[in-house]
Amino acid sequence: MKQRVIDAISHELQREFVLEKPANLSFGHYATPLAFSLAKELKKSPILIAEELSARFGNVGIFQEVTAIKGYINFKLSPTFLDSYASWALENEADFGKDTKEETILLEYVSANPTGPLHIGHARGAVMGDALYRIGSHLGYTITSEYYVNDAGNQVDLLGLSLYLSGREQILGYPVSWPEQFYRGEYIVDLAQVAYKELGEEIFNDESNIERLSSWGKDKMLELIRSNLADVGIVFENFVSEKSLYSAWDASFEKLQHSGKTYEEGGKIWIRSTELGDEKDRVVVREDGRPTYLAGDIIYHDNKFERGYDHYINIWGADHHGYITRVKAAIHFLGYNETKLEVLLAQMVSLLKGGEPYKMSKRAGNFILMSDVVDEIGSDALRFVFLSKKSDTHLEFDVDVFKQEDNNNPIFYINYAHARINQIFAKAGKSLDDVKGVSLAHLSEDGQNLLFSALLLPEVLEDAFSSRQVQKVTEYLKNLAASLHKFYNENRVVGSDEEVALLKLFAVVALSLRTGLKLIGITAKDKM
Repeated sequence: MKQRVIDAISHELQREFVLEKPANLSFGHYATPLAFSLAKELKKSPILIAEELSARFGNVGIFQEVTAIKGYINFKLSPTFLDSYASWALENEADFGKDTKEETILLEYVSANPTGPLHIGHARGAVMGDALYRIGSHLGYTITSEYYVNDAGNQVDLLGLSLYLSGREQILGYPVSWPEQFYRGEYIVDLAQVAYKELGEEIFNDESNIERLSSWGKDKMLELIRSNLADVGIVFENFVSEKSLYSAWDASFEKLQHSGKTYEEGGKIWIRSTELGDEKDRVVVREDGRPTYLAGDIIYHDNKFERGYDHYINIWGADHHGYITRVKAAIHFLGYNETKLEVLLAQMVSLLKGGEPYKMSKRAGNFILMSDVVDEIGSDALRFVFLSKKSDTHLEFDVDVFKQEDNNNPIFYINYAHARINQIFAKAGKSLDDVKGVSLAHLSEDGQNLLFSALLLPEVLEDAFSSRQVQKVTEYLKNLAASLHKFYNENRVVGSDEEVALLKLFAVVALSLRTGLKLIGITAKDKM
């Protein structure tokens, strides 16, 4: 819809301009401040320029009215145009909001260590990434979703040790000496029990089996993580093992050295990341010759960029903020364009229940499990609340709110609007086919405004994806549901002279609610 307006104005003006949406629809559906930018060039008042330009749009068919107000040019779309677009949308539901893009994107998210179940901190990045994947794919981008498995390093070794000691203590009854660091929680005991059944008692009889337990335990945790993600509708196309990439370290290291941006000091190999804004240079090879944690990221991003995507998006936890500059520096030294990498940060989540801090899970130790929250409020509510605020801002919510069946629960409120429309159709004894052909050109101003709002979904999706702010979709859905409820409460529908037209209007609202929810991973309810 917005693009049609841009095309119509561009055809008439033959110059670039900014198109905005007035806060008050009574001024028009769109507006441009073009007259202000032309004032200096034409040496005229913006008010006079706006009046002259607005007069040129009198015969442009998609506009009902074009007016000049205090230097702004306001465009009001014609009811005929809105009706035509609405009819097309109802006939082509699967294509509503779709577009074609040339850009290819590799989207990496979650990438939690495979050493335990997913907690709510992981869940925020997971839901954010999946929503971006769904929306971007709908808009026509070619997107690959990827999970980077951190299966190399101390954390996986520590998982094996924790399982080994737990099995000896809890299953075989031997006294053990626990190290200062180990994985806690009932899930470790449960996993040791599974190891006992699958691998036999002998797995806990010799320390040489710890490496085997580490690999076995990592695979089991990945199965659990996949299951946790599937429970909220998240499925990845690619899983990339960090451990499998280390065979390529020599090639990546050679690229770094070829850049001339490495040096040796204190027996270590460093990269000159300060040259690209890092607070200090970083070690990539330890004194004993082993690559550092950063080296894993270097190999992985070398692998990513070799695959030739146009753009790369990483969603990391907010605690990884300091890694952005050093990783981008390494990408530059590898010979790639580091500006192609975009890093989004997901802030932590604070969870309440009845106004009090939510209890930590005994199964996980000092964490709140994502699966526990899903069991309590459901996948839909979890997804919606995690998308309700910008990902780099702190999020706090009370699970009890999402159990309420009232206006305080936004997902209930939106679903109720969709179900209400189905109920109204049933009460009227009409189907969508009965109303598709009716004209909406004679709707009241309030009806036209509701129709315009319902048809804005494609623009909201474009804006949400390009700005990486998916909360714009959840906010839009809440506002559209509120507008529907308000309009219904103020207007008689079933049995009115405008019944069929109003039903078509409501069908468009339902389409946008249904499509918007689907693109954030939620299936709209038909009955409540």
